[in-house]
Amino acid sequence: MDDAGKAILNESNRIISKLQLLSVFFGDDIIYRIYLRSQVIHQLFADNPELDINKLQLFHLQYSQSLIDLLVKIKKNNEKSILILLDEIQLNKDLIAKIRESVLTFEQYRLDQQRQALKINTSLRKLFQVLSDDTSEYPFAKNINAFSERYSPDFYDEVSPDLITELEQYTPTDVYKNAYAVIQRKLMGVLCKYEFRSSFVCGLKAGDKIAEVYRLNDTDRYFIYFPAKELFLFCDITKIDQRGAPTELSKKETFIRELTDKNDQLNSSINIIKTTIPAEIKNLLADNYKKLNDINFLQNITDVDVQANILKTMLNTDMM
Repeated sequence: MDDAGKAILNESNRIISKLQLLSVFFGDDIIYRIYLRSQVIHQLFADNPELDINKLQLFHLQYSQSLIDLLVKIKKNNEKSILILLDEIQLNKDLIAKIRESVLTFEQYRLDQQRQALKINTSLRKLFQVLSDDTSEYPFAKNINAFSERYSPDFYDEVSPDLITELEQYTPTDVYKNAYAVIQRKLMGVLCKYEFRSSFVCGLKAGDKIAEVYRLNDTDRYFIYFPAKELFLFCDITKIDQRGAPTELSKKETFIRELTDKNDQLNSSINIIKTTIPAEIKNLLADNYKKLNDINFLQNITDVDVQANILKTMLNTDMM
């Protein structure tokens, strides 16, 4: 075989290596079969010097190179789609990081419930003393309303304004009142009886109205605290649509979970998109493979106008 023939074989090896890499990348059975068939055709010319080596060159020019160009174009188009998804994933990650800076966890909420109940109990005990001694001393613990300001956006239950309005109604003659607080007389009596021991139950919100519900320990009696009015009243718990234990995820944490799940879905989509070949093109590749398996293919390789141009036509269509 002369130098020109060897050069054609070397170039054929290079083209077949490209096909092999693309068949591995896409992991598609029909591409792998075309690659194997191309190897067989190459080896046929390598083992039979008497064959016209120019037909091997023509085969690669008309079929192999057009297929490679097509697959590379599909790969690039897929990569463009993947870049869009990667941008979305990164934006989600940035948003997650930003939210995490201020997120309040359910564990924090649970712990601070106990602290808030202690503040309320201490304040009510002090209020009892102030009312009994008729002094002007401020009875409430420091930052007693910071709890609702901090946790109401994420953890308090949404209720109707009408319910809040109903729950805060009282008869003026039935309450103790001073410059700092209003509390039902009977409630104060019951609190004294149970030594001012209560536990936080839930928070309620309706617009800018906030309320905290407490249960007297070891009883089935409840009272409600309205921070904006410093008002304490008995509470009919049956009027409140209790949802059981509060959700263990704040709204921000729930949003983080949703963004994380979304990124997982996007990453799964990337793995699929990376090697996707449009169905129409897969069908044409299957037809192309059938042509390569034709025993008369090499004998008629110079007559390739229709079959070989199928791949070239695909390169200039919007099928991908």
